[in-house]
Amino acid sequence: MSTMTLAPTDPTSPAARTEPRARFVDLLAAEWIKFWSLRSIPWVLGLSALVIVAANLKSALYTHDHYTPGDDDPATMAQVALDNAYINASATILLLVAGAVGVIVITGEYATGLIRTTLAAVPDRRAVLLAKACVLASVMLGFGVLTAGVSFGASQAILSGLGIGQSIADPQALRYVTAAALFGPVCALIGLGLGVVVRHTAAAVVGVVLVLFVLPSFFTETYRWSADLLHAMPLPAWKRLALISLTHQRPTEYPATVAGAWTTYAVWPLVSLAVAAVVIRRRDH
Repeated sequence: MSTMTLAPTDPTSPAARTEPRARFVDLLAAEWIKFWSLRSIPWVLGLSALVIVAANLKSALYTHDHYTPGDDDPATMAQVALDNAYINASATILLLVAGAVGVIVITGEYATGLIRTTLAAVPDRRAVLLAKACVLASVMLGFGVLTAGVSFGASQAILSGLGIGQSIADPQALRYVTAAALFGPVCALIGLGLGVVVRHTAAAVVGVVLVLFVLPSFFTETYRWSADLLHAMPLPAWKRLALISLTHQRPTEYPATVAGAWTTYAVWPLVSLAVAAVVIRRRDH
């Protein structure tokens, strides 16, 4: 009786070769390419950067022409100078732009069906989401550092003629600029989370506007529960970090704290990504 033996497989043959498992650095590279392949992204970031810096410089020039330093205490003059480094309108623009970019990064793939190809190539959906989040956060952090840094340097140079220009070495100024630079990544990651949940660009962008911009207007610091909810939102957190102190603000029984504002900055993106990770893992794409 003869036995059948199998010929050894040629290790160089296509059948014997298997694709190596994708490394996380490969996912980052792929997501970086996909991010910048969206033609609208460079235009949106470039134009919004110009608008943000221009708005801040216009505010600084107006203050330079109309503000007369008198017997104001140093804290008041420092607050005036910092208020012109990154005005609330610029923070609002950054919120809307960053949130919308975060949405587009994921909903663009849903709209084109590319998400199926991506998840077929990389079955680990959480790794794909994390790679998207890392690329998005890094780009928006660079955007925030650029706009906040240029705005701060130029505005303080303008206001130095009044003797109220601030130095970045001052702890209060450094906190102000850091909060402005980090506001972009925070809002962008929230937008990414909403995009994963909603999967529709227009609806998710509307969700960003409602949650980040409109919702805070429904709460005040009159009652403790309302103040707690207000302070737990990103835009009010930015406004608290932009204040040197609460001395010259309308007195309230439940003021926000700096530590609480930084906590809000950290919790929102983490919770948004955690929810997105659960949704993207369970949903059939």
